[in-house]
Amino acid sequence: MQLKNYIPVIPFLLLFFACKVDPKISTPFKPVEIVPEGWPQPVYSFSTNTLSESKFQLGRSLFYETMLSRDNTISCATCHQSNFAFANIGHKVSHGINDLVGKRNAPAMFNLNWHPYFMHDGGINHIEVQPLGPIANPIEMDENIGNVLEKLKGTNKYRVMFKNAYGTEEISSQRFLWAMAQFMGLLYSNNSKYDRYKKGEKNSAFTEEELRGYNLFKTNCNACHAEPLFTDFKFRNNGLAVNPAYKDSGRMHITRQPEDLYKFKTPSLRNIEVTGEYMHDGRYETLEDCLNHYTDKINNNVNLDPLLQNPLPLSADNKKDIIAFLKTLTDTAFINNKRFNDPKTNP
Repeated sequence: MQLKNYIPVIPFLLLFFACKVDPKISTPFKPVEIVPEGWPQPVYSFSTNTLSESKFQLGRSLFYETMLSRDNTISCATCHQSNFAFANIGHKVSHGINDLVGKRNAPAMFNLNWHPYFMHDGGINHIEVQPLGPIANPIEMDENIGNVLEKLKGTNKYRVMFKNAYGTEEISSQRFLWAMAQFMGLLYSNNSKYDRYKKGEKNSAFTEEELRGYNLFKTNCNACHAEPLFTDFKFRNNGLAVNPAYKDSGRMHITRQPEDLYKFKTPSLRNIEVTGEYMHDGRYETLEDCLNHYTDKINNNVNLDPLLQNPLPLSADNKKDIIAFLKTLTDTAFINNKRFNDPKTNP
């Protein structure tokens, strides 16, 4: 075949490549502190930790950094996975270095600026020092902050990132913790169907089942899981039988007060559809299991919460309705936000 037969094709090819859509250029991320309408003021603000994209990105990178652990295998994200609202899917309790097993389920992470305490027992009371707990824990990361900083100083990557964030290459514990607080504190989850329904947005009306569930929830559950954060941040004994494998004393581990025995912090129910397993030790796999506990399995142990002295009067249909409502608390925009993913896979 002669070359002249191909000549008419050349202009078409030039036109095709000339008309291809340019690749999308990601817009710069400007971190902004928010307080959604109707929400209380947060416990933590960024007044002394000025927000910037470079600090947020540094905190994000540190959250996924395995050098925070002694053997460089475990990161914060190992137990807090972004596509499950930063819970630890598939693990009843957390797993640390050398596959050591803890005794508590890794809690989901979002709206942390409103938390007056962290951990199931409230052992840490400030978001800026929260990372020090798992870093030092011998069955989680088993490292100390001094060693972590030395490892970071040995990398060009982090010297550059700290300089971009703070103006100099100095890598200090304060700068480290500020950056981590920026990433964790900006994990806002406030765009579920429930949130849109409360704002009266179009196409966000509850189904009859969801509305029945919402009304049942307000009657039976809202005293502890108070709107809009769906927790009261208090420590309560919810009648779980003591797990003989762990013998976890709960809040008393921190306060040493007998009245705190077997009490744990009330978890938020936001994104609860995707954050199982449930309870502080991950003993329940489904939301049905959780509701069955409150109707059939409450253990009358020491310090049982006064609100749970009697089982909840819920029928099987009531439970289905409540679960339908609980699923409206799933914030898919938050769960799918690539800015919270590992920067190595989603720059």
